[in-house]
Amino acid sequence: MRDLVEIGMGRTARRAYELDDIEIVPSRRTRSSKDVSTAWQLDAYRFEIPLVAHPTDAIVSPRTAVAIGELGGLGVINAEGLWARHSNVDDVLDRLVDAAERASETSDVTKVLQELHSAPIQADLVAQSIKEIRDSGVTVAARVSPQRAGELTPDLVAAGVEILVVQGTIVSAEHVARDGEPLNLKKFIEDLDIPVVAGGVHDYRTAMHLMRTGAAGVIVGYGYSSGVTSTDSVLGIGVPMATAIVDAAAARRDYLDETGGRYVHVLADGGIETSGDIAKTIACGADAVMLGAPLAAASEAPGGGLYWTAAAAHPSLPRSRVVPAAESEVDLRKLLFGPSTDTDGMHNLFGALRRAMAKTGYSDLKEFQKVGLTIRG
Repeated sequence: MRDLVEIGMGRTARRAYELDDIEIVPSRRTRSSKDVSTAWQLDAYRFEIPLVAHPTDAIVSPRTAVAIGELGGLGVINAEGLWARHSNVDDVLDRLVDAAERASETSDVTKVLQELHSAPIQADLVAQSIKEIRDSGVTVAARVSPQRAGELTPDLVAAGVEILVVQGTIVSAEHVARDGEPLNLKKFIEDLDIPVVAGGVHDYRTAMHLMRTGAAGVIVGYGYSSGVTSTDSVLGIGVPMATAIVDAAAARRDYLDETGGRYVHVLADGGIETSGDIAKTIACGADAVMLGAPLAAASEAPGGGLYWTAAAAHPSLPRSRVVPAAESEVDLRKLLFGPSTDTDGMHNLFGALRRAMAKTGYSDLKEFQKVGLTIRG
């Protein structure tokens, strides 16, 4: 039964939980971390760790997409970001870093980012970035917004994108626009020969609707990061991540039964700051995590120590700040796999996931989704 709380007369709300509100329960068995697999597979593509990089220019350039892919994850480049609009992105990013150092207010940096994103998207620049990633041999993924998916996707597919991510703050099965044709996600996916990951969703019903469109994966959340995103303040929208993930996992289970075996992957995007959060995200039912702010600490990250999400550049309603990401940089391999001297779960992110799985006796991610959970307080 749903845990409903009365707000006032005739109005109730469901109680929901963040990742910080839950803990993983050890089982009667432990095992060696050497016997644990963190691999997962999306459609025909196998990845050694359940990592999908949040598609922001702060952390994903063509070079870092390659580095993430070579380390077993999936880097997703933003096909509407700076690499799609400017040929001299290094200079552009230097300008942004300089603006951040000089700015007296967050809005000053936001104005610069909005200006940089006012330049038109150039198909040849997007194709050049995709070619650089593809030539390395890693899986190529690109993100588009629902508003521009129909316009940009043909060029992305022609350039060699292998996984398409249709991502916004909220994504539904049909995006309606007065000034253009609505995006019917089901027909859109049917017409493509590559897997599509779509989101964000925040509840069971929307997750089920997206699964029925034929999406290979559903993103839960919109990249929420404390102190960075402001969607809750600007739009009043947000669902605590632990509850949102569990609800989407329930939709996946029911859809699996409905279709007689079609499995749709759940990717969690938001509220994930430490290795413990990654473990709890998988324990709630996610197949993989979309990491944003934690990866901005990597020395390879193009943001130069800054972090923001794509929503920071919205021309009229920005919903992300440009903030310092970390006090010190660390190389990407150490960030993901250690060794680490950090005691707060900020480094060796996936080595810690393996250890959590081993300590609770589980050998793979799907089994670990069944681990027991408790609620604090």
